[in-house]
Amino acid sequence: MPDSLAPQSERPADFRRVGILFAGGPAPAANAVISTCAASFLRNDIQVYGILHGYSRLIDYSAERPLQPGEGYLEIEPQVLRRTRNSQGILIGTSRANPGRGITHPSHFDDSERAEPLQRVYDGLRSLGIDALVSIGGDDTLKTANKLVLFQNNLPEDAQRIPIVHVPKTIDNDYHGIDFTFGFFTAVDALATEIRNLLYDAEAGQSYFMAETMGRSAGWLAYGAAIAGEASLVMSVEDITGKFRGDESYTDPTTGRQRVRPIMKVESVINRIVQTLVAREDDGKQFGVIVIAEGLAEYLPMKYLEGIPRDEHGHISISHVSLCHMFARLVSKAYQTATKRTRKVTGLQLGYESRCARPNAFDVMLGSQLGVGAYRALVEKKLDGVMVSVYGQLQLHYEPFEKLVDPETLITRVRYIDPSSDFHYLARFLETQVNV
Repeated sequence: MPDSLAPQSERPADFRRVGILFAGGPAPAANAVISTCAASFLRNDIQVYGILHGYSRLIDYSAERPLQPGEGYLEIEPQVLRRTRNSQGILIGTSRANPGRGITHPSHFDDSERAEPLQRVYDGLRSLGIDALVSIGGDDTLKTANKLVLFQNNLPEDAQRIPIVHVPKTIDNDYHGIDFTFGFFTAVDALATEIRNLLYDAEAGQSYFMAETMGRSAGWLAYGAAIAGEASLVMSVEDITGKFRGDESYTDPTTGRQRVRPIMKVESVINRIVQTLVAREDDGKQFGVIVIAEGLAEYLPMKYLEGIPRDEHGHISISHVSLCHMFARLVSKAYQTATKRTRKVTGLQLGYESRCARPNAFDVMLGSQLGVGAYRALVEKKLDGVMVSVYGQLQLHYEPFEKLVDPETLITRVRYIDPSSDFHYLARFLETQVNV
C-alpha cells in the first residue's frame, strides 16, 4: 500500500496531548501548518494545546505563576480551525523569547543557572500534560528545539521525555535540509508587487528607489523579489566577495580580545550601484529600483554600527541601521560626483508587509504537508529530534537535528545562494548589464 494511503496509526496509550509552538517572525501560511497539524492530531483523539506567543510565557513559568488558558495556552478544538488553512496571521501568536540563550556549548547543560530557562520551559510543558511538542520557527527556534532535546537527555532516567519535532519557518529560505520554506514564495510575490509599483513611480519622476528587503543571513528573498519585480540590480551578502570585501580588526565587547571580521567595502559597493544608474541612462532609462538585502548591514564597518543595539540572539537591530536610507544618500552623492548631475534616490524598507500576506496556493500546500508531516513524525514514525522536510513533489522526509546543528557550537548552518548556481546567474542575466 502506498505510504500516502496507509491507515492511521494507533496512538500510544501515554500519548494524549501535544503542544504546538510558533516562534520568531511571522510567515505566510503559518496557519496552514498549525491547522493541518492540529487537525491531524484531533482526528486521532489526541488533544492539542497551542502554546501562545512562543516561549514568552513558558520561559517565566513557575508553580507560583502557572500557565493560564487564553494567556499561556489555547486548547485547539475543531471549531477553532474552521477555514483557517488559508488565513493570514498566526493563530497562536509568536515572540522572540529565547530560553536557550545561555547555552552555547554542550557543557553548559551541566550548569543549572544557564539551563534554568530550559528547565522552566520543560516544567511548564509538563504542567500542561504535554506529551510531545511541535516547534515551528526559524534557525534560532531550531537551535532552541535542539537544546530542549539535549536538555532532556540530562534529566534523570525516570523523568518524562517530551519528543520534539521542528517545522522550518522563514521567508528568508535559508534553511538547510529543505528546498523551499513555507511563506517564501508568497513573500517574494508581495515584495515583487511592491517593486513593480515603485518602478512606475520611479519612471514618472525619473528617480530611483533603494529598496531594502528582509534577508539577514542570505539573499534568497532579495533575489527572488528582484527577479519577479524586474529590479535593475540586486545585491546581498553573497555578493560581498572580491573587490567588495575586506577585513577589519575590532575589540570583542564581551571578551576584550582583538578579532578580525569580514566587512563590505562600502565605497566599492556604492560605485557598483552608480554604474548601474549610468548604464541605464545610456539605454535611455532615467529611473529604476535597486534591491539590497538587509543582511548587508552585518558587513558594515564598525564605524557605521556604533550605538546599534543587538537582540538576545546577538543580531544587530537592522531597523536601527536603516541601510536603505544610508545607501540612498551615499549613491546620490557618488552619482553626482561621477556625472556632475543630480538624481533623486529614495530609500525604502520592504518586508513587514510581506510576512502576513495572504498565502498563495503553493505555500498553503507546502505548509499543509509540513503540518501533517509533524503529526506523522511523532505518531506514525515515533521520531524525536527531527526537522520535518519535503523534496520533489512534496514528498515528506525527516532531517535529524544533528545534521542541521553544529554539535560543538549548537549553531545552525545558513544556506547561502551559491554564486556559481543557475539561480544566481538568472538574476545577473536579467538585471541591467554593466561592464565591470
